Amino acid sequence: MRRSIRFSRGLTALALSGALVAGGAACGGSAAAGARGQGGGAASDGVAVARVLGHAEQADALRAQAVHAAARAALPEAEPSPTTSAERQRFAKTRFVANAGLAAGATYQWIVKPYQQGKFRKGASGRTFTLIKAALAGAFAYNRLKAAVGNAQADPLLSKALAPLTAGIESLKEMGTKLRKGEVGDADISSFQNVINGVKDAGKSAGAPVKDQVPSVSELGG
Repeated sequence: MRRSIRFSRGLTALALSGALVAGGAACGGSAAAGARGQGGGAASDGVAVARVLGHAEQADALRAQAVHAAARAALPEAEPSPTTSAERQRFAKTRFVANAGLAAGATYQWIVKPYQQGKFRKGASGRTFTLIKAALAGAFAYNRLKAAVGNAQADPLLSKALAPLTAGIESLKEMGTKLRKGEVGDADISSFQNVINGVKDAGKSAGAPVKDQVPSVSELGG
């Protein structure tokens, strides 16, 4: 009777081992196809069975397959590179809108708004930290505006619309330092706003309207 039971258990173990191999193959196929749910589920079931039977190596292999499948599924699709002239222009406008929007959002949220609220004044609560954030925003906005001008070079109409603003953008280069020291006044803030508004107008005239995109404080320093 005991021999019969052992023989039966042996057959069960053999059958389950076969299922593990099939499950591992299915998981590998799922990983290649990028199907996270099916690959991960099959591997998880296989790992559980393998642990019961004491097949540590098979469990580790299936676990690795599950991780691989999840990693592949999480990867974003590669953005195709523009090839035709029309595609390059659309791509340029998209990048321009993104960079100009970040410059505009940073300028208003971290420079114009606190200035209008009197937070740059001496004795204002939290003035030091406010000026630090404003300085970071000033440098950030300048860099994003320069990037936006670079993006526009691939679109003749947009590049032409931005050409008159080049000097104004360049004048903002040292604004971050002035903001950090609290040495800005109405004229400086107006100058910053005028440049941002000019960039927005240029984008709109070239079919690339810009909307404010407010970056976080951590993004300002990034």
